[in-house]
Amino acid sequence: MNPGEDTLVEASHLDKSFPGVIAVNDLSFTVQKGEIFGLVGPDGAGKTTVIRLLAGVMAPDKGTVVIDGIDVVRDPERAKEHLSYMPQRFGLYEDLTVDENIQFYADIFEIPPSLRQERIVPLLTSFGMEEFRRRLAGQLSGGMKQKLGLMCALIHTPKVLLLDEPTTGVDPVSRRDFWKILYSLREEGVSIVISTAYLEEAARCHRLALMYKGRIEHCDTPDNLKKLMPGTLLNIESSQARKVQKALQGQAGILGVLLMGDRVHVTVDDPRRKAEIDRALREEGIEAHPAVPTEPSMEDLFVELLKKEERG
Repeated sequence: MNPGEDTLVEASHLDKSFPGVIAVNDLSFTVQKGEIFGLVGPDGAGKTTVIRLLAGVMAPDKGTVVIDGIDVVRDPERAKEHLSYMPQRFGLYEDLTVDENIQFYADIFEIPPSLRQERIVPLLTSFGMEEFRRRLAGQLSGGMKQKLGLMCALIHTPKVLLLDEPTTGVDPVSRRDFWKILYSLREEGVSIVISTAYLEEAARCHRLALMYKGRIEHCDTPDNLKKLMPGTLLNIESSQARKVQKALQGQAGILGVLLMGDRVHVTVDDPRRKAEIDRALREEGIEAHPAVPTEPSMEDLFVELLKKEERG
């Protein structure tokens, strides 16, 4: 996507290496106003490094980062007025209350006292944290700590929000609530760049970059990315799912087998393989429902594309 007047993030040809490791390799992308842009990839793909380069807490070996028209590499202090960075372990002070943590970050961002309450109160209300403002941060649940971290990151009303795996270790209900907040922020025009280890979260992004060894191998909407899925995907439900997986792996015409609880997703080169699969399972004496075509999930796509990259 070419930069335009609504482009708030522009990363161009970024390189970053550490001793013996190329963390980011000629990486470029843009993020538009009000867009949620996701980074997914295996451990070591370079997601955290990209977020840090965007935030200006780390300088690239090569390339540029522009946030809301400001060159982050040349003028990181000015750029920080327009962005907020929430690392995996956000720096909350557990011996301070919710209110005191927010006030502390208001001091860091030099928010005038006259403006603080008109910013803090709406944040507490929209995050459902009013009744906890006098509670110590150390006594909050994991999900509430993430909400507090996000409130502290938003106190200076940034235009760009950078989130590095913000919901790791948070329960599913809190993750859902967290994403509701993100959608409300993008409706206000905030651009969000988020790395995530949860593929069901990745599907909620407007665009998604699949990273591998420091590169963006594919970047598009989740729906368009799913069109890259090779072959036809079949779903098989069985109380003996592991036996199904073992029986089908390596069979002719089967491109991939993914175990998903009591289901097995099987990628085949031809939808007519369905009859062969059903027959093979019957002959093995494995109890299973007939295979049925199904839409690929982000997990299916991610596994298949990673296998392709590793082979290539």
